[in-house]
Amino acid sequence: MEKGRFPGVHRAPLQKMKIVITGSGGRLGAALLREYGHKFEITGFNHAQLDLGDFEQARATLERFDFDLLINAAAFTNVDLAEKERDQAFRINGDAPRLLAEICDAKGARLIHFSTDYVFDGSKTEPYVEEDEPRPISVYGESKLAGEQAVLSVNRNHLVVRVSWVFGPDRPSFIDQMIERARGNESIAAVADKISTPTYTKDIANVLIQVVAGVGAPGYKGLLHIANSGQCTWQDYAQHAIDCCHKAGVPLKAKHVGALKMSDMKSWVARRPVHSVLSVEKLSSVIGTPPRDWHEALAEYVDQFVRHRISP
Repeated sequence: MEKGRFPGVHRAPLQKMKIVITGSGGRLGAALLREYGHKFEITGFNHAQLDLGDFEQARATLERFDFDLLINAAAFTNVDLAEKERDQAFRINGDAPRLLAEICDAKGARLIHFSTDYVFDGSKTEPYVEEDEPRPISVYGESKLAGEQAVLSVNRNHLVVRVSWVFGPDRPSFIDQMIERARGNESIAAVADKISTPTYTKDIANVLIQVVAGVGAPGYKGLLHIANSGQCTWQDYAQHAIDCCHKAGVPLKAKHVGALKMSDMKSWVARRPVHSVLSVEKLSSVIGTPPRDWHEALAEYVDQFVRHRISP
């Protein structure tokens, strides 16, 4: 088998692809499973079914399956806990992706591995492009960078996707927590000096399949940033969600989101990048159009999911 050719992808038309998703119980993995379930032959594994910290079990489980594409949405995502559990963070975020890449190579399959904007230190005032040098400032960021490097060292034809501030209906995120606080409190606040881009899981799923299908064969490879367009602070993000909720008739006590500083967050253990906006210029060229603005994506999320979840 010629390394890097991914015959599994070539032997199956896009609509016939066999896809395995690890981390299918998480916010992103569950969205991918839902969005792709009626289009492809999908097998999903949540943490209980496949523990990426147990390499023997993971290898034995995945080697039993015939698949064309493996999407790794599993990760050690607790940024503060990673500071205390460094070895486990690196095992799941750094070493396990290498194992997945090796399994995919042996099968002639493709790996898509998800990473994060936290691989950057936040010192840049413009959006980060794929060619910018990563400089993580937390154990979480270091471990995710190690995973990126591991995957691409096995085969440069695999795809590493960086995402930021992911929200969606399958597991609560920052924005769901803020809406919940606004239900019971007239006064709420969010950090106003940290900037990035909210990214809707539904949009990630829609864009990702375009990337896989749309550029040559076997599709785009290497590093790619996927995010909604635009940028904001957590305060801006929360305020737009509250505004959308009021417009949609969702009963909230709070109308305005006050401002906090990162220095006010005394419970944080790990350092966070102040500015980690991901450039979507390359993504726009790959799919032929810019991704939609985060305001529009969040408004749709509130209308389709939050409004129905919270009855007047």
